[in-house]
Amino acid sequence: MSTPMPPGRRMAPAADPLARFIAACEGDPLTAAFPSRVPVMPWRGATPLPAEEIDAAYDDVLRRPRTETTIAYLHVPFCHSHCLFCGFFQTTWRAEFSAPYVDSVIGELERAAGAALVAEGPPLEAVYFGGGTPTALAASDLARLVEAVRRYLPLAPDCEITVEGRIYDFPIEKARAAADAGATRFSIGVQTFDTTVRRRLGRKASRAEVERALTALLELRGPAVIVDLIYGLPGQDARTWQVDVATAMALGLDGADVYALNLWQNGPLAKSIARGKLQAGAALPEQALLYDGAVSRLLDAGWRQLSQAHFGRTMLERNRYNRLVKDGAVCLAFGGGAGGSAHGLSWRTTPALDRRADALAGGRWPIEGMARLPADHAARTRVITSLDLGRLDLAALEREAPGVRAAADGLLANWCEAGLITVEGEVMTTTRAGAFWSVNLTSGLHAALDIAANAAATRAA
Repeated sequence: MSTPMPPGRRMAPAADPLARFIAACEGDPLTAAFPSRVPVMPWRGATPLPAEEIDAAYDDVLRRPRTETTIAYLHVPFCHSHCLFCGFFQTTWRAEFSAPYVDSVIGELERAAGAALVAEGPPLEAVYFGGGTPTALAASDLARLVEAVRRYLPLAPDCEITVEGRIYDFPIEKARAAADAGATRFSIGVQTFDTTVRRRLGRKASRAEVERALTALLELRGPAVIVDLIYGLPGQDARTWQVDVATAMALGLDGADVYALNLWQNGPLAKSIARGKLQAGAALPEQALLYDGAVSRLLDAGWRQLSQAHFGRTMLERNRYNRLVKDGAVCLAFGGGAGGSAHGLSWRTTPALDRRADALAGGRWPIEGMARLPADHAARTRVITSLDLGRLDLAALEREAPGVRAAADGLLANWCEAGLITVEGEVMTTTRAGAFWSVNLTSGLHAALDIAANAAATRAA
C-alpha cells in the first residue's frame, strides 16, 4: 500500500533526491511542514583516508601555517553517569583519571605548540572544553588545563574560553578555580529545572540545587553563565517547559540555548521508551509549538537571538565557538575523542584511553580517523551557518558552487509557498517555522549541492 502525500505536498519523482525535502503547502508550516526531521551531516561528501596514510597526512597538516579563523576543542571524555538523553557518553568517571588525563593533554598541547599549524596564523578566537563532562575534573586539574591552553595556544586577547559542565560536579570552589585560570564562559547542561523529570533522566541535582548553583556562578561576576534547555523530554508538558524558560529568564543568566530532544537510536532513552519504562516525548508538532513559545518569550523580554537555538541576555554571551565551528573555522583538536579540521582535511583523535596512551607513549599523534573534505565544503558550511543564523546569500552560494541555484529552484519555490522562507533579490530568510525546520532546509540545500557537483563532474568527464 502506498503512503498518501500530506495535504499540499507537491509530488516528486520517486528517484528525485530532493523529494524528501518538499514541504506541505497547506496547514500550519510550523507544525506540519514535514513529517520528520532530516539530520544535517556536517562531513557529507568527505573521503576517508586509508589508515596507513593518516600519520603522514597529519604530519603534513601540522607543518602548514594557518590563514583562516581558528578555534580549538579539548575533549574530556568522562561522566559520573550516562544520562538517558545523551548520545556522547564514553567513559565512567573515576577520580584517579583526573591528574593523569590532564597531564597527557598538557603534554599534547606542549608538543603541538611548536608546529606551524598551531604557532603560525591568526590568534585563536574561541576554545571549548567539551565532553563528556569537563567539570568532572578535580579543581586543580581543570585549572591546570585552562592555564595550559593559555600558555601553549596563541589566543586572541578576547578569546572566548568555554568550560562545559553540569551542576552536580561543579561546586563554586571549582568554578572559581577555572575562572581564575582564565575561563570566560560556563555552559551548564541543565536540560530542565523540573526535579521529577530530571531524576527520570538520570540527573542528580534538584530544582533548588540547580537554582542555587547557578546563582552562585553568576555571583562570581566573571565568566558568562549559559544554560542548555531541552524541549520535548518525556514527562515535560507545555506547562513544565514554560516554567523551565521562565526560570532561566528569572535567574539573570547571560544566555540560554533551547534544543529539541534528539532521540538517539539505540540510546538509553530510546530503549527506556521502547520498553515502556518512560513515556514518549513530545511529537514534532508539539515540539514546534514549544520552540515557538520559548522564542517569543525570550525575544519579548529583550533577549537577542544569536542563532536558531542560542539566545543572549547580556553582551557577555557571544556564542563565538558554536558559531565559528559551524562556519568551517580551522579547529585544533586535543584530548580523547576530539574532532579537528584544517587544510582540507578533518580528523578525530582516538577516544579510547588505552589506545590514546599507547600512541602518546610511542611518540605518535593519537589520530584515529581522517578524511579529505569535498571540493564544495565551503558552500556546505555556508549553508549550515547561514541557515543557523536565518539568512543565506544565494548569489554567494552560487559563486562557490555553480549550478546550485538551478538545482535548488524548485525547493526554494516550494519553501516560499509553504511559508518556511522568503526570498528578496538574492537573499533567502527563514521564517519562525523555517527556523524550527532549519535542519531539513539545510539538508535539502546540501542535496542540491550534490546535484550541482554531480553535474559539474559529468561535464568535466
